[in-house]
Amino acid sequence: MKKRDFLKKTLSSFGSIVGLPVLAGVGSSDGAREGAPSCEVSPSETRGPFPIKSPAELMRANIVSDRQGVALLIQLTVQQKGSGCSPLAGAQVDVWHCDAEGSYSEYGGGRMQEKDYRQVSFLRGRQRTNERGEVSFISIFPGWYPGRAPHIHVDVLRDGQILLSTQIAFPVESTAAVYGSRGYRGKEDTPNERDGIFRNSLDGNMADSVTGNVEEGYTLSKVLTIA
Repeated sequence: MKKRDFLKKTLSSFGSIVGLPVLAGVGSSDGAREGAPSCEVSPSETRGPFPIKSPAELMRANIVSDRQGVALLIQLTVQQKGSGCSPLAGAQVDVWHCDAEGSYSEYGGGRMQEKDYRQVSFLRGRQRTNERGEVSFISIFPGWYPGRAPHIHVDVLRDGQILLSTQIAFPVESTAAVYGSRGYRGKEDTPNERDGIFRNSLDGNMADSVTGNVEEGYTLSKVLTIA
């Protein structure tokens, strides 16, 4: 089955607000980073306050669950600086982020009752890198919550040891388009430049590219380099 057909079949039951993520190089490009360093160690950032409680139970590529939002395909590549920036195969990659209303599963908050959030694990998952150091997750474009710019959390692990904890930032072009659409809360209250996590390391945190549109969905690509 072709990759695009697989994505279409996977996303078909999520409702009209969830579109099909466009593949890299298709559709408009928001925030592509020309000339980005090819082998610079990714910034190490805090894991909290909402890390995955049981990632080993969440080995899955589709992390949408019951959430609604603009479709997002997350494509990550992990490489090792100490090995000449060769791909890191067989590493575990954990990804988690908030929903369109700014709330995380497993913790509570937002418009749902706290007990409801604790009973589900949406927008969280783990994958193992292939021989090219790649993993992909089917998700939705994250929302935002007060005091933070939009972001995705990522852990890279091997043999139970965390090699990198980092966060990925979004270019303003894509967040402006998504947050003006149905189901989101409007413009974020904290831009990337004022975010306490990103303001001293924004270039290293920024997605390498975010391509697509609200109707068809977006594809985020990022190379993560561990020491």
